[in-house]
Amino acid sequence: MNDLTQSRWLPFVLLTCSNVFMTFAWYGHLKFKDKPLFLVILVSWGIAFFEYLLQVPANRWGSNSYSAYQLKIVQEVITLAVFIVFALFYFKVKPAWNHVAAFICILAAVAFTFLPKK
Repeated sequence: MNDLTQSRWLPFVLLTCSNVFMTFAWYGHLKFKDKPLFLVILVSWGIAFFEYLLQVPANRWGSNSYSAYQLKIVQEVITLAVFIVFALFYFKVKPAWNHVAAFICILAAVAFTFLPKK
């Protein structure tokens, strides 16, 4: 393996990019409720293909440095962070206080997952 695939940051970059595709695949169609469901499913599948092109290597290479639990918990935080930006710009909706509080709790979960094992 080369130095790039051994980078401890590469999985997080790839997971962030994959989550941009995932968010558009899962939520982008909500602006197009007049389109047939079958069509938006096909378009979402097409977008999700690019998500998987990034997500699978992110987890494969990330498993060299992180446990599966750590990768999953970090992925959830990345998903929420990407969604917040997406919702702000795509839907023009700000998170409510309780959404921010929930996000802070999930950030705490990340901190717990990276604490040293005893």
